[in-house]
Amino acid sequence: MSENSENAPEKVEFTPIGYVENDYFKPEYKEEVYEKVSKIVLREDLVDGLYRVEELEKLYILFYFSKSEGYKLIHRRRYDGEMSGVFASRSPYRPNGIGLTLVELLKVEGNVLYVKGLDAINGTPVLDIKPYMKDLEEKEKENTK
Repeated sequence: MSENSENAPEKVEFTPIGYVENDYFKPEYKEEVYEKVSKIVLREDLVDGLYRVEELEKLYILFYFSKSEGYKLIHRRRYDGEMSGVFASRSPYRPNGIGLTLVELLKVEGNVLYVKGLDAINGTPVLDIKPYMKDLEEKEKENTK
């Protein structure tokens, strides 16, 4: 065990910054979800954190798979039928149940973000929103080649 693991907290707690609103109510894989519009309703006390967010085209949304129970380390991927480890898949059944999706930002109205491509179901707790910065992301890819 490394020195850093010995100092790691045993428990990590998050408070949602908002919730997802859309027409999907069950955690199941549907390709069509990536073409649909969802709302992210941010808590009112955090609305100042959206300052200039409308200048961005894409956002990373981190969320909690609140309806998923349990996980398997090896399972069959739904989109191609191949076996893989949970960390090589987008399965909602994960040890910590954290989801990450890159979405297109369509508009912002007050504390509500309208996004396209969010693969989270209605009522999903949103943990964080981070900007996608194409120039930075692409530069990092080039530097790793």
